[in-house]
Amino acid sequence: MQLLDPTNEIQPALRPGTKRPASLAGLTIGFLDIAKTRGDVFLDSLQQQFAALGLVVKRYAKPTYAHPAPIALQQQIALDCDVVVEALAD
Repeated sequence: MQLLDPTNEIQPALRPGTKRPASLAGLTIGFLDIAKTRGDVFLDSLQQQFAALGLVVKRYAKPTYAHPAPIALQQQIALDCDVVVEALAD
């Protein structure tokens, strides 16, 4: 599988994909709203589905979609969560 980085890089960095867990059971899942319109709607729906499965979700939000998440927010998510879902919408 090839994933494309949506950032505006002339020479995108080649990075290996992160290994996905076999199951989400027992893991803390972080939802990062990148502040695009209706991203929260997507995450609300997804959170309902995850909750129905008994999964633990923590929500986070970037202050603006125009910039990367602040380092402090990235560090907090890394400390709190095992996996992360980002909401991209338009």
